[in-house]
Amino acid sequence: MTVAPLSAVDLAPSTVSPWFALADQSLAGDVISRDDAHRVLASADEELLELLAAVYRVRRHHWGNRVRLHFLLNAQSGLCPEDCHYCSQSKISSADIEKYPFMAQDQILAAAERAHSLKAGTFCMVISGRSPSERVFSQVLDTVRQVKARYPMKLCACLGLLDEQQTQQLAEAGVDRVNHNLNTSEAHHEDICTTHTFQDRMDTLRAVQSAGITTCSGGIFGMGESHDDIIDMALTLRQINVTSVPLNFLIPIPGTPFEGRQELTPRQCLRILSLFRLLLPSQEIRIAGGREVQLRQLQPLGLYAANSIFIGDYLTTPGQAAQADFDMIRDAGFVLEDPDGKALADI
Repeated sequence: MTVAPLSAVDLAPSTVSPWFALADQSLAGDVISRDDAHRVLASADEELLELLAAVYRVRRHHWGNRVRLHFLLNAQSGLCPEDCHYCSQSKISSADIEKYPFMAQDQILAAAERAHSLKAGTFCMVISGRSPSERVFSQVLDTVRQVKARYPMKLCACLGLLDEQQTQQLAEAGVDRVNHNLNTSEAHHEDICTTHTFQDRMDTLRAVQSAGITTCSGGIFGMGESHDDIIDMALTLRQINVTSVPLNFLIPIPGTPFEGRQELTPRQCLRILSLFRLLLPSQEIRIAGGREVQLRQLQPLGLYAANSIFIGDYLTTPGQAAQADFDMIRDAGFVLEDPDGKALADI
């Protein structure tokens, strides 16, 4: 029997992909509907590559094929009075972690040197605690000035709850960005933390914006949240127009209340990344903590939605080797971005 060759008509799709239609909406600046957001999060495995291809159109329009690197330093660890259930540094955690006060300045400058050597565009300095004491805050300000004077990197500070006076001082010292994650939706917040409110976090973000500093805020997934919680958090971040969005996937650290949670698959992580790109089309979206644990072998696919990753370790858990990240970026056809937003010639 002779089989007739397929024509162009035979090869054409019978209908326009709904995912590419959502990408068109996102590129036009329209907010996709809640029903469509649910469809993204509940999409079938066999649709995942098509979804990522559609989402990549949005990512490519705003960010090309560049990948931005951030370097994270835990400059003060443990001894936190808050009860965030996911955190190994909280007062209710018995996790076996290193605990120390604010680092000596020469240690922080050495970390900044390493960040620069790894081609990071942003050096992220984090301290544990509800809010910095006056003494620690003064040390932070001085250290920020020293880092900025030595290295051509942006500096992001994550210092807990802040008021307008503090954010103004951070701006004057040279801080480019302040991170303060919403972590989840307002409705789900009390299920993960009771020692401060969702509004406390929103107030800090408003104080950051009032000082003219760009905002970095995202969330953590795999903490018992519903699809509505994921959508609500994304819409809140869009409403307050944050600049940078780190998306963490829960690492169930032994000794924390969430140590036994295993709710995520690599495919669901990719759906979450895709939804955030559709709802926050022009924002920097970063695959943050839990990338290696939850995305595993599908990490490179995450770059089709996200344009940024952390290189090096996280707060109390290790990341993969820097060379593995460089290889992943290069092998997937992406290029590194310098602090000015331009593509670097070599990795």
